[in-house]
Amino acid sequence: MNPQPRLHALDNLRAIMMWLGIVIHVCVNHVVGEFPIPWRDSKQTLVADMLGAFIHSFRMPVFFVVAGFFVAMLLAQRGPWGMLKHRAKRLALPFAIFWPLIFPATIVLMMLFVHQMVRGTFGLDPTIIPKPPSGVLISTLHLWFLYLLFWFCALVAIVAAVGQHFSALIPASGLTALQKYFYALMVNYWGVLLLALPLAFIGSTFKGGVLTVTGSFFPPMGEWIHHGLFFIAGLVLYRYQQPALALLTKRCWSYVIVGLVVYAAWVFLYLYDLQNPLSLPQPMFVMAYAYNCSTWLLSFGTIGAFLRYCPRQTPLLQYLAASSYWSYLVHMLGTIGFGALLYQAPLSALAKMSINMIATTAFCLVTYQLFVRGRVIGRLLNGGQKL
Repeated sequence: MNPQPRLHALDNLRAIMMWLGIVIHVCVNHVVGEFPIPWRDSKQTLVADMLGAFIHSFRMPVFFVVAGFFVAMLLAQRGPWGMLKHRAKRLALPFAIFWPLIFPATIVLMMLFVHQMVRGTFGLDPTIIPKPPSGVLISTLHLWFLYLLFWFCALVAIVAAVGQHFSALIPASGLTALQKYFYALMVNYWGVLLLALPLAFIGSTFKGGVLTVTGSFFPPMGEWIHHGLFFIAGLVLYRYQQPALALLTKRCWSYVIVGLVVYAAWVFLYLYDLQNPLSLPQPMFVMAYAYNCSTWLLSFGTIGAFLRYCPRQTPLLQYLAASSYWSYLVHMLGTIGFGALLYQAPLSALAKMSINMIATTAFCLVTYQLFVRGRVIGRLLNGGQKL
């Protein structure tokens, strides 16, 4: 089968979503609300809470939708085992190489940050580190996305292979019908109300109704379902790509506007609950439902906006796309490390956030240029095509 033309809009989209990870992980240093990390700057602002929650509402969902789309493309071009082999090289191998390096480095930086908080100096004392609320001591960190995505790819490969060899067990007509129904949910506004329901039930057990990822090597079922729905949306998007991509492009602004209105409703509910705890009936479910409705809408709107306004790669976008995987891997070292350095600086929270974002971005770009671009690591991460 001839490979289909490259959708550069999705490459551009994925790159920007990766770079937004710097913004989110700088924000967590300064949030006012509860957050399952042991480090926190003394200067905090609700801007960090709202900005981080807003980006989080669509960033990872968009990742999984785009990932599902490209997995379906590879499945059509290479078959189940060819797809899985490709994904192993791009997902499992980088995880296996970089996680053993990034995990201890992150722990050291975290201890330096917490030592600043507790004792006012840099130091390494594991006894002052509180146990994580999830109980997960050895986690996948922010690389949980690579880990979970590879297992989704493995499941797709198994289902596709079984379907090829045992068609009576998985009838093609049944899969087509399921895809058709899921597509109907995706392209109708009432469908968003239904798609958000399972996510709301999962999110209702978390503060603010927002799912918190454990980073466990054995993720709870809620994480599989939550992220799996967006991954399935990507698979279906590829199946109906011509009408679906055209529809997302046409409706991008309506999705974004309605999504922002619903997100504003979540902000109101979140702030109201902070001031008046337990006064809302089923507050976490209501907030989770509003948040996840906005998640679907903003995700579809963001994808449509990139299809509409960024259909081609400029030299700058191409460079950002090529460097984004490396940035995704190492940016937490910057956001935590520079956060520790800035802890005692007599600056406002917004000033510290701005400096950290700039410094971490520079760290990612400089290390990419010196150690990754055109070298073995670059070929490992990006290969011939950055799928």
